[in-house]
Amino acid sequence: MTNFEEALKLIDEKNATDPNTETADAKEYPKELLYSQRMSQKLLDFMPDASEELQIAARAQHICRWQIPRSDYPMDKVGYLKWREELKKMHAQITSEILESVGYDQEFIDRVSFLIRKKMLKKDDETQALEDVICLVFLHFYFEEFAAKHNDEKVIDILQKTWRKMSDEGHQAALKLPLSESSLSLIKQALA
Repeated sequence: MTNFEEALKLIDEKNATDPNTETADAKEYPKELLYSQRMSQKLLDFMPDASEELQIAARAQHICRWQIPRSDYPMDKVGYLKWREELKKMHAQITSEILESVGYDQEFIDRVSFLIRKKMLKKDDETQALEDVICLVFLHFYFEEFAAKHNDEKVIDILQKTWRKMSDEGHQAALKLPLSESSLSLIKQALA
């Protein structure tokens, strides 16, 4: 088994311990395991020649996310941003330990951490590709459920924020996703 295969296996093993579950295709999965596999698949659809660093960053982007609950932080924008920052640090730390254990060098580990922490968005091509894939996974797999829980005004605001984070390539890929008429309608309103 290569370092790369071993790293993905260990990331999956961590995410397989998520106590939260999600159903897809009539099967129940640990939530973050399913999310990480969706990230990997979407990355390869979006960028078939993605580097090993980017592939690992995509797979580990939410590693052990349930360990830092959103409810531990104030339910305001400052609390949300602090929570997100703590998550990125934790995801990078856990992934770095895995990569070190399978024999990757420090330069490789630092690059994966840089990507997971989403440094230099809009300036670093791989950070941007990771952000595009995050947005595409949200739109493809999680948007319908999110939209059903919130009023159109909030949904349109979130769509506009999501769209601003994406590249032109990300926008083109998003418009090709198999979305419902209602979702496409909300996206069109958000972009108008």
